[in-house]
Amino acid sequence: MLLAAGGSAALLAGAFVFQAMGYAPCKMCIWQRWPHAVALAFGLVALLAPARLLALGGGLAALTTSGIGAYHAGVEYGWWPGPDSCTGSGEGLAGLSGADLLSFETTERIVMCDEVAWALGGISMAGWNAIFSLLLAILWAVALRRGFGDPAQGAGGIA
Repeated sequence: MLLAAGGSAALLAGAFVFQAMGYAPCKMCIWQRWPHAVALAFGLVALLAPARLLALGGGLAALTTSGIGAYHAGVEYGWWPGPDSCTGSGEGLAGLSGADLLSFETTERIVMCDEVAWALGGISMAGWNAIFSLLLAILWAVALRRGFGDPAQGAGGIA
C-alpha cells in the first residue's frame, strides 16, 4: 500500500514540477490530481491503522485517476469529444462578452484540454498518468488481495 501511495505522490510531484516548468494544467489535468491526493491520504492513514478497506479506497482512487487520464488522452488525440468548457470547440466561451475576451486584466493563460502540452514516445502526460495510475491500482489490488496490514493475516499480511 505504501508503494502505491508513494507512486501517487511521485505522479503528483511530477505534475507540480511540470507546472513549475511552465506547463500550465488544464481543467482535466486538475481533475486527475484529486484522486492521487485521495490515494496518498489512504496510504498515509495506512501507516497508522492498516486495513484492507484502505487498500480498496486507494485502489479505487488510482483507478479513478487512470480513467480520467485515459479519457483526457482520448480528448487530446481527438478520439472523442471533451468538455465544452476546455476544448477547442469554443462553445465554453459563449457566455463571455467581447470585452471579457479582449481583457488584459487577467494574465492567466487559458489551457485547452484537447491540446497535448508535452509528450514522450507519442504519449501525452494524461496518457502516462493513465498508464502509471493503472499500475498503481494493480498494486493497491495486490495489497487488498493479500491483506497487507490486516492484523488478522499476521506478520507480513500474507495468508
